[in-house]
Amino acid sequence: MIAPMTYALGQGTGPLQGIKVVEIAGIGPSPHACMILADLGADVIRVERPGGQMLAGGSHDLLNRGRPSVALNLKDPKAIGCVLDLVEGADVLVEGMRPGVLERLGLGPEACHERNPRLVFARMTGWGQDGPWAQAAGHDMNYVAITGTLFGLGQEKAKPQFPANLVGDFGGGSTYLVIGILSALLESRISGKGQVVDAAIVDGTANLNAMTSAFLAGGTFREERAANLLDGGAPYYDIYETADGEHMSVGALEPQFYEELVTLLGIKETAPDRYDPANADELRALLAATFRTRTRDEWCAVFDATDACVAPILRMSEAPDHPHIKAREIFVEHEGLVQPAPAPRFSRTGATLGLPPAPKAGSHTREALAAWGIEDVDGLIESGAAVQA
Repeated sequence: MIAPMTYALGQGTGPLQGIKVVEIAGIGPSPHACMILADLGADVIRVERPGGQMLAGGSHDLLNRGRPSVALNLKDPKAIGCVLDLVEGADVLVEGMRPGVLERLGLGPEACHERNPRLVFARMTGWGQDGPWAQAAGHDMNYVAITGTLFGLGQEKAKPQFPANLVGDFGGGSTYLVIGILSALLESRISGKGQVVDAAIVDGTANLNAMTSAFLAGGTFREERAANLLDGGAPYYDIYETADGEHMSVGALEPQFYEELVTLLGIKETAPDRYDPANADELRALLAATFRTRTRDEWCAVFDATDACVAPILRMSEAPDHPHIKAREIFVEHEGLVQPAPAPRFSRTGATLGLPPAPKAGSHTREALAAWGIEDVDGLIESGAAVQA
């Protein structure tokens, strides 16, 4: 028998309340996108393989928050039928498999649109749905590398530095996946028709890096690291070590902000002309020597809420306690986990966090499938097509 319900649709408070999303579980950017959709009020049901995804899962995996986990064996025709039943009542399907995998399972766009012509079928890959590398494996740094973005990252002249998987998976990946989903949803309200969203990390990363393309086209960009305005080439846009081995970020680009910087540092009278490129090394050395005279916290007291564009570089564990972060409740504690709050914010339909990450794949199979209107859930479980963890 189906246990008493603890999960129900329509509990989200954000602007996407009432939108229903079927997530075919993957790793990286597609779960992050579905986390965002769930944060903003959508009803997302996460369909996982029994046993869960490699490199994902567990009660600490915040990318899986806000939605129930249903375990289905997609090699079983009954499970495929169950997914199609979910699709029939959904607005969006999100998947992050290699091109062609869902088609071979019988869950491709054609099969899904036959059941629901208004469905937004959103696909997340690294290389895209076509092209010579479409079927090749890859990871964040590979996708970022061929767009020209990785080459210029970092302040080490001899070697690029990759910023974990932020630029590709989440900057060029999940962010553009969500943009595509919301755009297609808006259009479907007008046309009455769904469509396929092909979100590729290579596409999104190139678009994300449009400013560099503009600098290059304008002839103002040097293709080397730490040689340009925003990559550490300018002494007043860089990172400086403090007396206790910590660091401060300095972004005093505009003249008025730079004036505030050198005034608060006490070097206004001794700092060389910043507009003369010949003075760059001297100015950098002066800034570095000055920052080393005090600890990070002492400099924080000097620069707190000023226009010098200086901020401390905090560890992840320190960030929730920063006064500005704390005042805006950018991190919150929910179900025992400190985590980023939903973003962005809305004046009328504010978002709230819902379900914590499922401890196991299939933790909510019975109640979630029942809530979505699937018939004979116990029969699916007894047959092995679905698994209740």
